[in-house]
Amino acid sequence: MNLANRVTIARIFLVPIFMIILLTRIPQYGDFLAALIFIIAASTDGLDGYIARSRKQVTNLGKLMDPLADKLLVSAALISLVELDLIKAWVAIVIIGREFAVSGLRSIAASEGVIIQASKLGKYKTVSQIVAISVILLHDLPFNIHQILPFNISIIGSILLYIAVGFTVVSGIDYFIKAKRLLHK
Repeated sequence: MNLANRVTIARIFLVPIFMIILLTRIPQYGDFLAALIFIIAASTDGLDGYIARSRKQVTNLGKLMDPLADKLLVSAALISLVELDLIKAWVAIVIIGREFAVSGLRSIAASEGVIIQASKLGKYKTVSQIVAISVILLHDLPFNIHQILPFNISIIGSILLYIAVGFTVVSGIDYFIKAKRLLHK
């Protein structure tokens, strides 16, 4: 197994660690620690791709596991945030539902020999989701930093999450439009 795939697998193993720390409600800095683990795990997404491309070690395992690791991390975070009543369930359903729909669409296309590449909108969607989730996780910053900031972190997190929902919906629609053109030639 090459280094890029090991980084991807590490991201998958960070998911349950993140969830345990977040959901056990560790007093004093538990949410901050969970946010840190989430951010580290999310940052490995770009790292594994960079390593694979720069070393010319792109593998079928990596192509399968990388998007799966992303979906696991984001889905686990969203479901945990719903459990903690930090986000609305419909937001998680829209985002996770889009992931299932696009993954299914890509599978159908692949079975017909058509590859639907990740789009820029899809990349914006992923980045916006990770940023929004990170800000929401940091709603209770340590050391009372939130008391000296000129804005409410929770409101910023909500705004960023709605932006992420927008990118999620638009990028999902974009995939279906592209698939229609590719599959009905």
